[in-house]
Amino acid sequence: MSSIIRCNVAIVGAGLAGGLIALALRELRPGCDVRLIDAAGVIGGNHVWSFFASDVAPEHRWILSPLITYGWDSYDIAFPAHGRTIREPYFSIESDRLDKVVREKLPPQALMLRRKVAEVTPTAVVLADGDRVEADGVIDCRGAGDLSHLDMGWQKFVGEELELAAPHEAPRPMVMDATVEQVDGYRFVYCLPFGPKRMFVEDTYYSDTPEIAVTDNKSRIAEYAAARGWQVERIVRQESGALPVAFGGDFTGYWNSGGKQVAKAGMRAGQFHPLTGYSLPDAVRTAAAVARLTDYSGAALHEALHGMAASTWGSRRFYRMLSAMLFKAAEPEERYRVLERFYRLDARLVSRFYAGHSTAFDKLRVLTGKPPVPIGRAIAAIRETN
Repeated sequence: MSSIIRCNVAIVGAGLAGGLIALALRELRPGCDVRLIDAAGVIGGNHVWSFFASDVAPEHRWILSPLITYGWDSYDIAFPAHGRTIREPYFSIESDRLDKVVREKLPPQALMLRRKVAEVTPTAVVLADGDRVEADGVIDCRGAGDLSHLDMGWQKFVGEELELAAPHEAPRPMVMDATVEQVDGYRFVYCLPFGPKRMFVEDTYYSDTPEIAVTDNKSRIAEYAAARGWQVERIVRQESGALPVAFGGDFTGYWNSGGKQVAKAGMRAGQFHPLTGYSLPDAVRTAAAVARLTDYSGAALHEALHGMAASTWGSRRFYRMLSAMLFKAAEPEERYRVLERFYRLDARLVSRFYAGHSTAFDKLRVLTGKPPVPIGRAIAAIRETN
């Protein structure tokens, strides 16, 4: 027999965006009755999310502080003709930690896991088993909407957490090692030292297609580890994914594809950096904003979150333009040159870039000088950006 469950805010999708909103509401609005709904049995899936200290405003760090599992005071990058260490704190969050903290902070009735969703409206969630959650307002955080509304490429990856036979002696993350063979677009390897004998290694591609050749990626990770002199005793866990890298598109069409008049957050709201595909900084800002609202009706949530997402999309044309140059102006095997040139710039500019806060001077500096792609193609790519 089906039942009706009533609450103030129903959050559909217990990934990063949904989990952070639930935590922020619990902290600032403890009297708000929240339901976090997901078909999976865990919160956050199987992921590692990383961020630079400058990605998150100081007044929002309280949201992430309980979730951080690893931190370093600097990171490395490496290209065929350039390498450097950048003095910028860097942090990682594991999905297991997000799951643990959400379960500790939220009351048991707030978690509705292993519940498949059939329909979402601005004020209700219909479950596949016939149960219905009626809320003052609903926020849909179930991942990407209809990506056919966007012009884009992909950042795709396979990552493995490796247990090594001996200490790796790497003191800090290698955020981008592009000295590797360039295949399937711009390829780099990403390494996070989780312990003296633990290393997370991710094989990453800026590719024209989202398809992931897991077997090839795993072989390349093994080759990379061997080249670094790391003897792998076992693979602790593996993850993979494909993130959109946007260089244009119809934001309104994309928003409506995820449910017209339904409030949305995270990837479903188009809240991701157009060049990196990363959504954590936007997810933190959104969670903080939602927790400070006073009206949680479906209409008010939609107005607030649509306004935030539309404003963010409008402010990021510069980054979409750079994505267009990377994918449309550069030959796939030469894309690394765009990033190699970028990483020669001032470290503070690099930090503001990743946070999506580039100044007018930053933008001018990025575009000044001889472009690492053919000028004609670069101009054509810029003209196509929207």
